[in-house]
Amino acid sequence: MPSPVSLQPAPGGAPQLLLLEDDPAIARTICYALEREGIAVTHSLLLADAREQWSRQRFDVLLMDVGLPDGNGLDWCRELRAAGSFVPVLVLSARGEEMDRVLGLELGADDYLCKPFSPRELLARTRALLRRSRQFQPQATVQPTCSLQIDEQGQRALIHATALDLTRREYQLLQCLMERPGRILSRDFLLEQIWGLDSESTDRTVDTHVKTLRAKLREHLPTQEVITTHRGLGYSLSLPA
Repeated sequence: MPSPVSLQPAPGGAPQLLLLEDDPAIARTICYALEREGIAVTHSLLLADAREQWSRQRFDVLLMDVGLPDGNGLDWCRELRAAGSFVPVLVLSARGEEMDRVLGLELGADDYLCKPFSPRELLARTRALLRRSRQFQPQATVQPTCSLQIDEQGQRALIHATALDLTRREYQLLQCLMERPGRILSRDFLLEQIWGLDSESTDRTVDTHVKTLRAKLREHLPTQEVITTHRGLGYSLSLPA
């Protein structure tokens, strides 16, 4: 069996990507394209090895094939989401049927790319996922005295050290607002940052998630209005004391 493709260590702080691909030729092309962009890649040929790598290291994004010699990538994607992982997942597959793509997205994948694909498109989609997970954006410093905190490594939000029961999209929405406290963010901006340009979601999707997020914040901060609606403009967040 061919050895997994390896890369030279990326610079400190570089995004960490796990690639699960059983075709060495495809993997080399992917690794070369991502390495040029400064992304550190760990490559696994088999699902079992990818699981082991996942348990030993923190990754910022996961690129996975579907049909593997020792299992199905979509089954693992479903397990990761069930376990509460918010790490972006891009599915790579030779299956181009609409139902296969829909199934992948319904099981928790963030994006789906059919083989054969161009390295340029793969890179663009990977960068988009990393931007949405805040790997390519400056991180705002939350005031130490603020009762609302973002735990980026744990991918969770806390109020008075108590974790909020948020969905993945609610967490991403709150993080996006907290990185820009006091600024009015339009629905279009939030859609692009969280759901992506290719998403079929609408302004209503943003409104619905803001509504549910606001309700969860009020459970812990009943006397403070953390998220403010600006009619015709968007939403802003005020950091609670």
